[in-house]
Amino acid sequence: MNETAKDFLARCFAPGSTIAILLRTEIPAKTQQRVVTLEQALAPRYLGWLAHENHNGANIYVAANPLRSGSRRRTKESIDSVRHVYLDIDDDGDARLAALRASDAVPPASAILCTSPAKYQVFWRVEGFDFEQQEITLKQLAIAFGGDPACTDCNRVLRIPGFLNKKYSPARSVVVKYGENCVWTPADFNLEAITTSATVPLRGSARSTFLNDTRSEQDWAWVCLQLQEGKDGGKLTHELASRRSDKPNPLYYAQRTVDMASARQWFLEGAPIDDVITMLNDRRRFELPAALCAARAREIAATAQRMIARRKIA
Repeated sequence: MNETAKDFLARCFAPGSTIAILLRTEIPAKTQQRVVTLEQALAPRYLGWLAHENHNGANIYVAANPLRSGSRRRTKESIDSVRHVYLDIDDDGDARLAALRASDAVPPASAILCTSPAKYQVFWRVEGFDFEQQEITLKQLAIAFGGDPACTDCNRVLRIPGFLNKKYSPARSVVVKYGENCVWTPADFNLEAITTSATVPLRGSARSTFLNDTRSEQDWAWVCLQLQEGKDGGKLTHELASRRSDKPNPLYYAQRTVDMASARQWFLEGAPIDDVITMLNDRRRFELPAALCAARAREIAATAQRMIARRKIA
């Protein structure tokens, strides 16, 4: 048990990292949090204490991202950097995991935890993500592959393999399967096409309709048609948001759908990427903080450009 947990933590975090360990007992309800260095967490005595607490009913978790040195709490403000993106799959897990493994939209996972039968937590080791990019990617992963929409915060905790999941009787062992020893970047995640069309592209030439959201496909087609007919993007955004009040964040959904469709149209019309970025930025400059607006415009333009390139190759 201790060796599995030790190996997992050593793979997930760099030497000298500050990490947050969370212990949560269901009955009686009790939570303990410890902020320690990686080296402290890997010490035999500390792992032995975690195993003892786990045996006595505590579930053991670790924050997916390291904390700033000297932090005492696991707040969003205390997160030092984005080291992982992740997906928590609770429902219809085997089918959803199969769809994820087959998809071209995401790179192979760094690690997949089976936390109980047909329930999984998927990790990708990453670099080059800022907090905004990570949050967007986490939300897109949850939408595309049916993950837990609550698991989209940079300070989220996830289970540690090698310990028991004490939510069940009898308790279930949390096991891990490692994938490629690679570090992925934002460019390796091509999720925009999925979250606008809700169709998961498979590795190779085939396509899957798993988790197909017909209404989202209709939104995409409708927005593209409206833009082709000269509809103003700002007005179209508010119209789509009002049509999709069922979405957790209708305005966010509408902004990204309209902007992605606009960027795609501008590229097809021959606009250079710098012009596309400028037009996207100008559209939202009064709606978003300047730095976020500029970063978002670059990200959408790059994603739309890749979308068109992939379609040409196909």
